[in-house]
Amino acid sequence: MATVMVCDDSPLVRENLRRAVAGVAGVGRVVGASSGEEVLARWPVERPALVLMDVRMPGIGGVEAARRLLARHPGAGVLMLTVAEDVEGVARAVAAGARGYVVKDATRSELVAAVIGAMSDAGVRGRGSRRTEEGAAPSLTERELQVLTGMGEGRSNAEIGKQLFLSEDTVKTHARRLFRKLDAADRAQAVAKGFRLGMVH
Repeated sequence: MATVMVCDDSPLVRENLRRAVAGVAGVGRVVGASSGEEVLARWPVERPALVLMDVRMPGIGGVEAARRLLARHPGAGVLMLTVAEDVEGVARAVAAGARGYVVKDATRSELVAAVIGAMSDAGVRGRGSRRTEEGAAPSLTERELQVLTGMGEGRSNAEIGKQLFLSEDTVKTHARRLFRKLDAADRAQAVAKGFRLGMVH
């Protein structure tokens, strides 16, 4: 039976996650951690099959903790816990090797599906999304790259449009095209792939 580590600086969130994850088939033990520092210190001892880690925490945040953990232990399983708007944080964590993410307002069934997917290395990227295999970098137009960069900076479509002197609808059109080219289900997956392929810095 697998061990899962739940990391969030909120005791209430940790307890709610612990209860949900404890019911997942194959999970025998759920341990809590309140910081990225604690994850890094305890992972070699606990050797969890999966770390469910909040993106933003005081001290070493979830993204940096995930990066350090995966650099030391490339086989570690990490699933990021995030708010829907935190595209850049999620993308950086996924680019570093996290298996995916789940939003904080996900239903219990969505959370369970994400955990099962990450534990089986199916790489759930979010609601209704999936992991994509890396291949050659697709060819994006200059405008599509600009939109992707804006997404990577956490800008909304309206903010990207204002920056590029485009209407919000035009930005959405470019976004849909680059999603297709990157085989991405959503912003986080598109930006993560952009980071991995060197399109976004």
